[in-house]
Amino acid sequence: MIKKLLTLVTLTGISAISMAQNREYRVTINDKDSATNAIVNNKLQVAFLNVYPDFAQADGYRTKRHATLDFVTDSVPTIRAKAGEIKVNSEWVKNKSQSKIEKELKLALSKNWSSYSVDKKKGYSLTFISKDPNLDPEVRKNLISTYFKIYPKLVKTFNDKSTHDVLFVVDTAYKAVAEASGNRILFSAGYMKAHPTDIDVVTHETMHIVQGYGYSAGPVWLTEGIADYVRYEFGVDNIGSKWSLPAYAEKQNYTNSYRITARFFAWLEKEVKPGLIATLDGQLRAHNYTEESWKSLTGKTIDQLWTAYGKNPEVELVYKTTAK
Repeated sequence: MIKKLLTLVTLTGISAISMAQNREYRVTINDKDSATNAIVNNKLQVAFLNVYPDFAQADGYRTKRHATLDFVTDSVPTIRAKAGEIKVNSEWVKNKSQSKIEKELKLALSKNWSSYSVDKKKGYSLTFISKDPNLDPEVRKNLISTYFKIYPKLVKTFNDKSTHDVLFVVDTAYKAVAEASGNRILFSAGYMKAHPTDIDVVTHETMHIVQGYGYSAGPVWLTEGIADYVRYEFGVDNIGSKWSLPAYAEKQNYTNSYRITARFFAWLEKEVKPGLIATLDGQLRAHNYTEESWKSLTGKTIDQLWTAYGKNPEVELVYKTTAK
């Protein structure tokens, strides 16, 4: 495991320095006693820009972009580092090469993770980082398994240009359920402990990676409704997690998002136009979705479709399970 921890995951093809500039990563070096010199300080600046942004992006929830570096002597043999804080042995660093400093900084930062692994299968890769030392090995196994079962199908079905390299981070500081950003998905350690069977959170969140709409592509209710519709259609064990689409109620609206919108979409697929959701997904990604899309695709506005749904909302729903 230690050997694996030596290598930090690279999240994008952008250089570390470029990413650092774009995201305003910076380090403040406190050298009040002139323990080192300008050359060493410059090496440390470069090492920070080459290493820390990748660590921060892989680390988890709101990892600090600004770090403070202090020189010490006896308490740290080489480098000790965590989010926002770096300690460097002033005697050790003086004659060290750039590569050696960066290697030690990577190792020091990677010690903040309880585990790190990379799995590859049929052209797809999953980097799995856990910051929870008590993560159930079975939960970890199921999250990884669900990724390889589901994600390639979603890429093939909705967006064949989607990345084949995904990062999962189980974070003890993250208190929601899960969220996707770029190619990274954060999972709440607390949530996964309380809901170990909810493995299809992977299906919902990886669909967000596949969606890749960017900003201002469409309303949030549509984005989340599609993701939950996909969870319904592609989920491997929604029964096991006791997840289902709620029955229609008059107080509902398609803008309620998530499962309510997803059930409406299931009805649309069966009663109005098969393939409609995939078409809307493509329009959102191409940034040419508008409210007129509904009428051009179905002959009715979204409000007219919802009214029709409310008059006859019955739809046969079929859920999958891994139970034997």
